[in-house]
Amino acid sequence: MTAGGDPGQLARTATGAPGDLTITGFESLTFNYRSHVGRDVEGHGHPAPEHTATQRLTRVRTSAGVDGYCFGGSEETIEVARRLFIGMSPFDRELLHDKVAQGQRLEWRALNPRHVNTLDQALWDFAGRLTGLPVYKLLGGFRDKVAAYASSMCGDDIPGGLDTPEAYGEFARACVAQGYKAFKLHTWMPPYGPDLKRDIAACAAVRDAVGPEIKLMLDPHHNYTREEALYLGRALEELDFYWMEEPMPEYNVSSFVWLCENLTLPICGPETAEGGLYTRAEWILRGAADLSRTGVADVGGITPTMKCIHLCEAFGMRIELHGGGAGTLHALGAMRIPGEFYERGLLHPHVDFDAQKPWLKTPIDAIDSNGDIAIPQGPGLGEEIDWDFIKDNLVQDWH
Repeated sequence: MTAGGDPGQLARTATGAPGDLTITGFESLTFNYRSHVGRDVEGHGHPAPEHTATQRLTRVRTSAGVDGYCFGGSEETIEVARRLFIGMSPFDRELLHDKVAQGQRLEWRALNPRHVNTLDQALWDFAGRLTGLPVYKLLGGFRDKVAAYASSMCGDDIPGGLDTPEAYGEFARACVAQGYKAFKLHTWMPPYGPDLKRDIAACAAVRDAVGPEIKLMLDPHHNYTREEALYLGRALEELDFYWMEEPMPEYNVSSFVWLCENLTLPICGPETAEGGLYTRAEWILRGAADLSRTGVADVGGITPTMKCIHLCEAFGMRIELHGGGAGTLHALGAMRIPGEFYERGLLHPHVDFDAQKPWLKTPIDAIDSNGDIAIPQGPGLGEEIDWDFIKDNLVQDWH
């Protein structure tokens, strides 16, 4: 890598007052790694023969001589960020968030939330590296660990995988033996499903396998009809499930209102519906969910995630975060209300989850014997980046 590409830099003394600091550039590099996870024709992840995959790392450069990093992003996003944000203060995350919101109508592909998320997280990472503090402390720390639930991959047809209801039960039992106190099923989705009766059978097999004390959740096929979702929800009530998420298309809000009115089983949402904070506010006001749902990558970073968290706090409503990673852990560490769980996954009997990110020296979300994940304590996002691995597998250097 070129000079400046190896940030053994953590906290440094900035030149000039914080208000004088500016963003001087956005860059990315790409590198290869060996993966054992592939995607089916619908885009769902499953075990796959070992193959070469590519990862990207986004960097924001500042006049402080301290940079911020986040894995992910796109070159198109970086090009738009250079045009919009160079010369701005790296501390003006609210202004950047507003400029993104204004620009998304015309730059919708470059400024989609999943890619904007990497810019926002990189700015938070910079702030932590500059101050020597973990991001959750900058957000306002509340806790230093959070319980995890095991979140399965979708069902498949792989022998010894997640191919039968009984296989789900066996896998759930193995996860509980690792320390997990909760387990969530992603059942069979296209091209392997859906099958309403088989979904229910898998849920029953898991309950039988882990007993009554383990909290269980279900994320089923998201295009079930109203009647199918109600049928499924009533079966889960009999099995004492903890919640269900996204059994129907989330654009049909009235159907979720109807479902909540007809079930005692808590409904968690929205997850994938566009609109960020505004959509979640509407769901709360309309009674379309019993606990809210958001994800750092779903809404565009830590900054908008905290807005959703504080919205739920104002209503005294639980919120669960979608997906994993360092940014999610820092948001959870700064939450006063549940967020009861960190979603650890996607897990599968044939996949070594801890080995999936060889560009990190240690997993960011290692689980302990009590089923808890520690909030990262290093500066910024707290990821221990293996720069030697990246250098050895480089496809394209900083550009």
